[in-house]
Amino acid sequence: MTGTPVIQTRDLTKSYGGVAAVRGLNLSVEPNRITAFLGQNGAGKSTTIKMLLGMVRPSCGDGTVLGKRITDAKENCEMRRSVAYVAENKPLYGYMTVEQTIRFASSFYSDWRTNVAKKLLNEYKLPLQRKVKSLSKGMRTKLALLLAFARRPELLILDEPSEGLDPVGIELLLQMLVAQASQGVPIFFSSHQIAEVERVADDICILDNGRLLVNASLDHLRESYRRIDLVFPFAPPEYEFQIAGVERIHSQGHEMRVFASKNAEAVIEHARDLNAVSVEVAPVALRDIFLETVKEN
Repeated sequence: MTGTPVIQTRDLTKSYGGVAAVRGLNLSVEPNRITAFLGQNGAGKSTTIKMLLGMVRPSCGDGTVLGKRITDAKENCEMRRSVAYVAENKPLYGYMTVEQTIRFASSFYSDWRTNVAKKLLNEYKLPLQRKVKSLSKGMRTKLALLLAFARRPELLILDEPSEGLDPVGIELLLQMLVAQASQGVPIFFSSHQIAEVERVADDICILDNGRLLVNASLDHLRESYRRIDLVFPFAPPEYEFQIAGVERIHSQGHEMRVFASKNAEAVIEHARDLNAVSVEVAPVALRDIFLETVKEN
């Protein structure tokens, strides 16, 4: 990964009363990449995104988006002109029709692409004369996505963009993410749809309890993480496998399962030194990496 990060934070923290929603976040999002922001409900993803966009003021720490400081009101305002954002709750004016909403939004942006808006309007099958308040959750999500994708921003930030979408809608969303990225638009999006994330993301960030646990490329995670199943002629003590990179150990009788983020070869070599009768190594899917990482935390 090269280039100046499009998003970078330094010890970014947000507390509500005595509760820290985001804790000392040091995040780096690279240009020309699709970066997925994963975490359980309440992990701090939406709070982080709102701090990046100046909608929530950090308790301490700082950061930049497109080189503009998020805590400087003037710089933050300049930055937001270059960012297309879709919020988690997809706020839209309920009294407007779909057509009025598109016309209203397009008047604000010099980078608006009418041809893209018409294409998405047709693909999403949005009813032009229906009022927004009468639309289903999925239709409101599609309209919010249209308003973001019809622009030509320097950065796309999407908070749970697949919420309410059916499988066809999710497929269209993934295609649009890849198309935007191919045009050089970096994308930072939060999601619970790990299977879909794995199909399109270049980089993965995992947040849990307000702390950043993973910030790495998906290729690196696939190359590094391994599940190692071991069988011994005796019940092995777990302390024998306190090796750098071992994230979790589960043993039962003569069997042991090791979850490692690196140094799998060292684990295997040590198991053979201890006369393991069976050693099986398997790559780990993103879903398992996420679950094991959050569980460990």
